[in-house]
Amino acid sequence: MAKRKTGKGSSKSKAPAKRKVAAKAKKPVRRVAKKAAPKKASSPKKAPAPKKLAPKPIARPGLRRSVKSRTSVTRLAAPRPVSHKTVLAAHNIYERDLDKTPANFAALTPLQFIERTASVYPDHLALIHGERRQTWAETYARCRRLASALVKVGIGVGDTVAIMAPNIPEMYEAHFGVPMTGGVLNSLNTRLDAAMVAFIIDHSETKVLLVDREYHRVVTEALAIARTQPLVVDIDDPACEDRAQIGDTTWEEFIADGDPDFAWAYPSDEWNAITLNYTSGTTGNPKGVVYSHRGATLSSYGNATQWPIGLHPVYLWTLPMFHCNGWCFPWTLALVAGTSVCLRRPAAKPIFDALADNDVSHMCGAPIIMQLIIGATPAERRPLNRRVEFMTAASPPPAAVLEALEKQNFRVTHVYGLTEVYGPATICSWHREWDALPAHDRARLKARQGVRYAAQDGATVMDPTTMKEVPRDGTTMGEVMFRGNITMKGYLKNPAATRDAFANGWFHSGDLGVMHEDGYIELRDRSKDIIISGGENISTIEVEGVIIAHPAVANAAVVAKPDEKWGETPCAFVMLKPGATATAEDIIAHCRANLAGFKCPRYVVFRDLPMTSTGKVQKFVLREWAKAA
Repeated sequence: MAKRKTGKGSSKSKAPAKRKVAAKAKKPVRRVAKKAAPKKASSPKKAPAPKKLAPKPIARPGLRRSVKSRTSVTRLAAPRPVSHKTVLAAHNIYERDLDKTPANFAALTPLQFIERTASVYPDHLALIHGERRQTWAETYARCRRLASALVKVGIGVGDTVAIMAPNIPEMYEAHFGVPMTGGVLNSLNTRLDAAMVAFIIDHSETKVLLVDREYHRVVTEALAIARTQPLVVDIDDPACEDRAQIGDTTWEEFIADGDPDFAWAYPSDEWNAITLNYTSGTTGNPKGVVYSHRGATLSSYGNATQWPIGLHPVYLWTLPMFHCNGWCFPWTLALVAGTSVCLRRPAAKPIFDALADNDVSHMCGAPIIMQLIIGATPAERRPLNRRVEFMTAASPPPAAVLEALEKQNFRVTHVYGLTEVYGPATICSWHREWDALPAHDRARLKARQGVRYAAQDGATVMDPTTMKEVPRDGTTMGEVMFRGNITMKGYLKNPAATRDAFANGWFHSGDLGVMHEDGYIELRDRSKDIIISGGENISTIEVEGVIIAHPAVANAAVVAKPDEKWGETPCAFVMLKPGATATAEDIIAHCRANLAGFKCPRYVVFRDLPMTSTGKVQKFVLREWAKAA
């Protein structure tokens, strides 16, 4: 059982145990640097007892008492009247002798989900990965081993442990094992380039880096750039063809030294950080979004109650777990004792094989996953034994896509959110009477972003100047805003950005939308110029900076071009220097040498840029041009 107190673990995990590794010499796992313990203060001298003062006479409201002296009469001011609210609070019988105690209060944390499920359903399958099968009891023990091993190398409350891995069991285990130490999990986007990984390692002060061997090249380059040098643990997944090793040890060697009965501790405060997720903004460097144990717990409950998931779902991982912690579904699946079917790399045939072989009931994914499914060849496609619930976000699904998915036994639920609100924070809650509508009308309704999650206090569209809700007419635009329990703690080490995001008591999404008569939100445009491609955010400023660095380029602007497969894709408008020459292929090759592949523009247009009178590029014009490019 987990302790209901803070701490870095049981007493038997204070010192790392030395272990011999068979077949090859193993270098000792180094401990991460620990923070210096504060010096013990000396006992202060006992202060002398204060002199007793004669009690002052109590003045009653409305009366004044004169104090006579030889020279004057001093009038004492009447005491301030006691407010009605203060009197009521003092006499509230429900706030007397009804305190929080360990018997009636525990900090909210999603870690309690795996503890309960491993006890209630120990033999139920938790994880499937190829031929690998893990029960909930086995998974819980491995999470505790990981936590114990991390504590032995010095990880504790407030320390960052980063992981760069695809959707594999170790990625799932890290969502529990790392927070069990009091540490904070930072799931790295596997598509990032070395410079960005190095920035995140430094900014988050990463102490331990867990890395799948597929990404050893980018991590090696990142560590050569970064000032911070974390302990590196290799994840040796048999399904990974790359066998290169860069770490101090391997995952299995590392957790072998851990205790499967490790007495992990509940957080001292449910507001404590549980994970860190970096999100692109309108500036090149990403911002670190901090999640709390409370928010992660309530978001997990939200998933379980807003979506028809029930007990023991079989869930296929096509949504990356690094993306908003997989929309909090690692914890949701522990709550409902579900089975995770892992998939290293989504493709049409592996998706259909996983769906059919494991009788999958639920999955989440970006529009590109829908395109893989409906675009599968007859050789890749397999018949499904049950209807699959499909949750999607980003670009609204077109009517033709929805109709094609329905024919293949998928039912789509449309959600909307951002990294700052734990993933989904609105859902297009479906009404049964809408099922009788024609396909086009159903698609129109399902394309809306919907209404707030039950765990969120508010989701609305407001005029950011007046902070008043826009009319529910489906045409008046405003900014989509959120507030409530599934909104981030804030941005790590960026108080100014946090203050701006939370101005006037609401989280400002930067997305523009309308509200319909029934209260459903629908996005219309993005005030930020972020491109969402395949569910991933791309900073246009970052891409523009790389293009402008090309020796032949005078200026450049990047906007989103609608794309049937990816939702959106970068389209670059480029102005060349006088007398210079370059082709679209030259620009794209230059970008590929300096950016992660998914950030590179697929379309390049050479022409003058439309400018405002103040010298700013008119991107709304470019968006229209991009549609025709």
